[in-house]
Amino acid sequence: MAYQRGIFPWFSDGEPILWWSPDPRLVLRPEAFRLRKSLRQSIKKQQFQIRVNADFDAIMQLCASTREQNEGTWITQAMQEAYSRLNESGYGFCAATWIDGQLVGGLYGVKIGRVLFGESMVSLVPDASKAALAEICQQSDQHQIALIDCQVPTSHLQSLGASLISRSEFIEQIALHIP
Repeated sequence: MAYQRGIFPWFSDGEPILWWSPDPRLVLRPEAFRLRKSLRQSIKKQQFQIRVNADFDAIMQLCASTREQNEGTWITQAMQEAYSRLNESGYGFCAATWIDGQLVGGLYGVKIGRVLFGESMVSLVPDASKAALAEICQQSDQHQIALIDCQVPTSHLQSLGASLISRSEFIEQIALHIP
């Protein structure tokens, strides 16, 4: 219900769960994704294999472990269990990037209706998470995704085509794309 109202959890381990609904909100419309020539070449050179909705727990655990090493993570064991249950209930969504049978990156989130609420991205090799995002955007019709919630502004996601919209417009977009 929180996601359907434009609210998401964001906190650090050891803190109470905090709920956020920033204004403005960063979103990516799949058709606005910028597949730059350099990313296209990297995807081809690295020979990424992308699996959509096949490795949810593995991606979530990889996101948690890399964040924990660098700056701490909100993706605690309890949160992993909660998102795992969401996935088992049909709300989880992920794209995993593999090279030669090894998981090297990807992203996961919660999908309700035609909105993908992105939670975390990870890359162990350059462009692994961008390749996963590119795959989702290129196959957005197949995956029935009209809008990707990127939550808060980052120059990285803005360089890929994400843009800021007001909280009120975001709530309108959610209502439009979630039956």
